[in-house]
Amino acid sequence: MSEASVTTVTPQAQGQAASEKDRAMRADIVLCGTGGQGTVLASRLLATAAMQHGLPVKTAETIGMAQRGGSVFSHVRIGEGVAGPMIGRGRADLLIAFEPAEAVRQLGFLKPGGTVVASNRAVVPVSAMTGGPAYHLDEVMSYLRSAAGRLVVVDAADAERALGSAKVLNVLLLGAAARTGAIGFTVEDVSRAMHACVPERFWELNDRALEYSERYV
Repeated sequence: MSEASVTTVTPQAQGQAASEKDRAMRADIVLCGTGGQGTVLASRLLATAAMQHGLPVKTAETIGMAQRGGSVFSHVRIGEGVAGPMIGRGRADLLIAFEPAEAVRQLGFLKPGGTVVASNRAVVPVSAMTGGPAYHLDEVMSYLRSAAGRLVVVDAADAERALGSAKVLNVLLLGAAARTGAIGFTVEDVSRAMHACVPERFWELNDRALEYSERYV
C-alpha cells in the first residue's frame, strides 16, 4: 500500500520576493531511495531552498512501505509556470538516487542528457535473499553510466568513514547535486535550507558533509 502527499507553496505564501535571475529558474528533480534513507527530508530541503529564493515550488511524495525499506520517491518542481507536482516521463533535469537500483527504477523520468547523482551503496531487497533475482551492483552501476547523460557517484562507505555518520547521505547527495549546477542552487543555498530545517546540533556535521561532497564532482 502506498501513501502520497502533494505540497504547493507560492512566494506570496512565504512573504519572499524572487530576484529577476531567480524568476527565470526552472528545475524538475526526482529523488528516490528506500525507506529511512532521508529522501523526504532531502525534498524538503530543496523546497525550502526554493522558498528562500522566493520561488514557487510543488512537491509530490510516494512513500509506499517506507518503514519496511520499500521504495520512496519524490518529485520537486521549482519555478514559475509549473502546472502540477508530478514530473512527466523524460522531463526531469536531475535524478538524485539514494540507492542504485532505485535510480534504475526511476530513470525513465530523466530527460535525455539529464544528470544522475547516485549513492553507490546497495540496499539488497529481501526477494534477492530469498530465492528471487540476484542483485548485481556492478551491472546496475554500469547501466546507469550508459543511460545517464551525466552520472555523479557518491561513495557512501567512504563518506561514512570520513564523516563518522551514515545519516548525512541526503545532505551529501544534495551537495554533490548543487555542485553539478543541475538544481540551480549553490552549496551555500543548501546549507541555509538545512539550517532552517534541522536542529542546530546537527548543523556542523551536515555542513561538513556538504564540504565533503566536493570530491565526488
